[in-house]
Amino acid sequence: MSFGVASPLALLLLPLALAPLAFSALRPSPISSVAAAPQDTLSGLVAAALRLAAMLAIGACALAVAGPYREGRSILRSGVGAEISLLIDRSASMNETFAGRTPAGGEESKASAAKRFMSDFVDRRAHDLFGVTAFSTSPILVMPMTDHRAAVRAAVQAIDRPGLGYTNIGRGLAMALSQLPAGSDVESRVILLVSDGAAVIDPRIQDQLRADFRKIMPNLYWLFLRTQGSKGFSDKPDPDELDTPQALPERHLDLFFKSLGVSYRAFEAEGPAAVAEAIAEIDRLERRPFRYAERIPRKDLTGETLLVAAVASSLLLAAKFAETGLKQAASAPRRPARRLA
Repeated sequence: MSFGVASPLALLLLPLALAPLAFSALRPSPISSVAAAPQDTLSGLVAAALRLAAMLAIGACALAVAGPYREGRSILRSGVGAEISLLIDRSASMNETFAGRTPAGGEESKASAAKRFMSDFVDRRAHDLFGVTAFSTSPILVMPMTDHRAAVRAAVQAIDRPGLGYTNIGRGLAMALSQLPAGSDVESRVILLVSDGAAVIDPRIQDQLRADFRKIMPNLYWLFLRTQGSKGFSDKPDPDELDTPQALPERHLDLFFKSLGVSYRAFEAEGPAAVAEAIAEIDRLERRPFRYAERIPRKDLTGETLLVAAVASSLLLAAKFAETGLKQAASAPRRPARRLA
């Protein structure tokens, strides 16, 4: 743990903290000499404590002017779970229900259902690292990899905002992979794709994605929010239908994922209950012990320094009030002695 100051020149004020060794804030005694009085250990300790408090108050104020801070650092933590990159589809079709229409009454859109179950998923996994990426026409880094639950929950809560029409899943996968850099010590690394459809990935981008997947070797899950009546990734083409990525994008995206050489599993959900079952299964599968380094940001210590100065000054102020009371008691007029008959 290391410390620093924002304004080093202000440390030139620190020698002023030695002033209480030569001067006292208390009033000098009007008595010419107290050498004849017996030694009072308690009074000596109080006097030393007041000088120390004065030095502490001056030194803390000078240090506060300099702007002290504690340097950022990394803390090694351990837990049971995974490093999970959430890749969430934000195309316009996610704003529709599983029946393929605009939500009405108490109906829930696919994006709202995904948000609800993903929030529960994040809450259940107390030790995981999460990163959140949204994609439609272009990918958006919503939240970098972190273990701060409040930030991750806020990122997940934003996934049901209105999206765009086009689905660029290739660039979304590339950004999700970038949240899982190669060489990490985390054993379980996951990309969880939540989407209600697929799009054609350019062959050149496919080659780059294959290379990146083999380098990082994450576990890949695809939670396919299937619209009722539409084709799924396991459906075979009709006899008169072309078996091409343009005609059957979900089927060919599934085939592409199977060709990556990583652990891959797809879940097909046609309603909120199926989404809940798929999330629960992923939660069960990805629970392994792992260690990770958490980066703690720099912390400003000016407030703590001023608190020390305030406490020390309060002690001096209390001593000053006590001194004033004793002075008044000593200067009170004496009653004249009564003469005896």
